[in-house]
Amino acid sequence: MTVSIRFVSVFWLTSLFLVARAWADVPQAPWPQMDDILKRIRAPSFPNRALDVTKFGAIGDGQTDCRKAVADAIEACANAGGGRVVVPAGDWLVNGPIQLKSGVALHVEKGATIRFSTDAKHYLPVVFTRFEGTELMNYSPLVYAIDQENIAVTGQGRLDGQAKAGKWWQWKGKWGGDVDHGWQKGDPDQGSAVKKLVRMADEGIDPKKRVFGERSQLRPSFVQFYRCKNVLIEGVTVVNSPMWILNPVLCENVTIRGVTVNSHGPNNDGCDPESSSDVLIENCTFDTGDDCIAIKSGRNADGRRLAVPSENIIVRGCTMKDGHGGVTLGSEMSGGIRNVFVEDCTMSSPQLERAIRLKSNTSRGGFMDGLYVRRVKVGEVAEAVLDINLRYAGETGDHAPTVKNIVLDDITAQKCKRPVSILGIEERPVENVLISNSRFESADKPNVLEYARGVEFKNVEQPRQD
Repeated sequence: MTVSIRFVSVFWLTSLFLVARAWADVPQAPWPQMDDILKRIRAPSFPNRALDVTKFGAIGDGQTDCRKAVADAIEACANAGGGRVVVPAGDWLVNGPIQLKSGVALHVEKGATIRFSTDAKHYLPVVFTRFEGTELMNYSPLVYAIDQENIAVTGQGRLDGQAKAGKWWQWKGKWGGDVDHGWQKGDPDQGSAVKKLVRMADEGIDPKKRVFGERSQLRPSFVQFYRCKNVLIEGVTVVNSPMWILNPVLCENVTIRGVTVNSHGPNNDGCDPESSSDVLIENCTFDTGDDCIAIKSGRNADGRRLAVPSENIIVRGCTMKDGHGGVTLGSEMSGGIRNVFVEDCTMSSPQLERAIRLKSNTSRGGFMDGLYVRRVKVGEVAEAVLDINLRYAGETGDHAPTVKNIVLDDITAQKCKRPVSILGIEERPVENVLISNSRFESADKPNVLEYARGVEFKNVEQPRQD
């Protein structure tokens, strides 16, 4: 039996939710499981060896191309058995990607800025990568590694992709109403290339034969580690990205700690763990043009082909400013997501649309089993604190997503449009949601639940508005 409930007053909650609970048990958050995950996550360690890029010919004047010097230092460090490649204070231009190797930490010292070229040709030849959850051969990410172990980007320095209007961002095309980032009518954009890529994946074409790159307008991620183990990104500031910013794909044992991300271009998600397991994101600050953190697992047929979920992911102690969502699951979640823990975060901005967000549709499908959130302080969000939309982007297909077991506890919000919005689908309603010990102030609108069952509000305050 399916229930569709739309709430119009907080004072109806108790009786209506008791009815909804007849179909499912309200979940309890397994926080001890988070402790077990934390015991498994270990940041990699490196030999006590430091190679300064200036010893390989790098010049920090902001004009000399240092790409070869950095690459030579990484090669030498790897061949010596690993260690740190040190980028000292200065302004370091690199005309192309930095590719890490096993055993090497790129250490960007305080006062150092690595500036990446915005000439797309510098990111050729193409490499094996993912674009929005679909595998292909495309421009190299700005910082890239594939099939490596024990790698890191650390330090108090700065990575600057130098993207802006007219530099990478215009490839998106029209974005967010009137925002075009330099794109003009008649210019090429990524739209046709995305459709072609998704069609190739649907047809089962080998990913290595999905060759894009030059003239495709598919922007690279900033930092992407692909099929890597034991990954650390710590301390650095990352700004002005072409596309997604921190993007571990099919990775195991990932620590992202103390990183600051500030980038407001289109699709500028702050951190996108894709089909990755045992991931810790802590004490980071995100100020972005899209979702601050977006947990993903592949898109449509390609995500189902690999069938690797993102799982055992912990987000704690982070600050979210501008963005579409603070912590988001989806929309590319065709491989599934399970066991996501979020605690002790602060989320607030007039330009932050939602705090906790989940999005999918019957084309992308996938499953989400286990999202547990506690002690989150929301100052201001423009839409709902918890927003679940299984009709995202208006796409339809034959793959109804499964979403169940969501717990939010000790959430405070000073200003929001509504506390909760759940738009499920009739054939597979959202199941088992508990909101407890929380207070939502200055909410302009009532909660909305459509096709949701097994939902309970427990010790929740939503004061009336005058």
